[in-house]
Amino acid sequence: MGQFSISDLEHLSGVKAHTIRMWEQRYGILCPVRTATNIRTYCDDDLRRLLNVALLCGRGHRISKVASLSEQELAQAVVACHDEPHDYARQVSALLAAMLDMDEPQLSDLLDKAIGKLGLEAAMLNIAYPFLQRVGLLWQAGSITPVHEHIVSNLLRQKMLAATESLRAVAPATARRWVLFLPEAELHELALLFMYYALRARGQHVLYLGQNMPLVGMQEICQQYQPYALCTVMTAQPDRSELQSWVNNLAQLCPGPKLYLYGPLAQQEDLVLPSGARRIRLMTDFLTLAEEKVGAE
Repeated sequence: MGQFSISDLEHLSGVKAHTIRMWEQRYGILCPVRTATNIRTYCDDDLRRLLNVALLCGRGHRISKVASLSEQELAQAVVACHDEPHDYARQVSALLAAMLDMDEPQLSDLLDKAIGKLGLEAAMLNIAYPFLQRVGLLWQAGSITPVHEHIVSNLLRQKMLAATESLRAVAPATARRWVLFLPEAELHELALLFMYYALRARGQHVLYLGQNMPLVGMQEICQQYQPYALCTVMTAQPDRSELQSWVNNLAQLCPGPKLYLYGPLAQQEDLVLPSGARRIRLMTDFLTLAEEKVGAE
């Protein structure tokens, strides 16, 4: 699995490199391996232990006491922590440690507590998204498998769907109408599900088409549903070579509604936006759009 430098550990845990070195030298909390050029490298177990130690120290526990705990005692102490609702960094670290252990019940419990204390939107923006960014770094380092990623994404999907289902239904005749969908072969759905919740929570009506939606049929949908706007998230699809033509085709098929584009591919500098189309760079920008009342432009 992954091998980490001390700067990797600093970035993933939020603990400064000089503090990591001190904890290692004085208390032996980590067991790095040295390369042929005498550079320390750390393994998954080191990262997991560092996350747990940092969590407890951040709650006021003395490092000398934490360092003396066995792995089992350390895990029990972490589970016993009741984080303050706005203590985002430690909640992210706790999620990372649970994910590395493939502890799905603990992951679910941590997410439920965050959502219960903060609400879905604040929990996603301040905890889940930073957590997903750390997951991406671990993926790049080769320290997690697709199993880890699927556990996380499926849990978050479940939480967002449950929260959305609990919202009061909105009559389409009295609300601004949106169509949300992902391009054909696009499967990265978490951002779109968050948008779905945000719009519904603000009294908008949403026709949610979900993943892998071909352009065929979009014209008929727009003619019948008469949406205020279409919104899509482009993470891996369309292919970069087809991106411009795909956006142009969508605008031609659905010339009436506004078109909002979100995701890495939407930020390509060479992408020329058709009339009525707009990039959404940040999720907070989308939330501002969702706050707009009918009749506001």
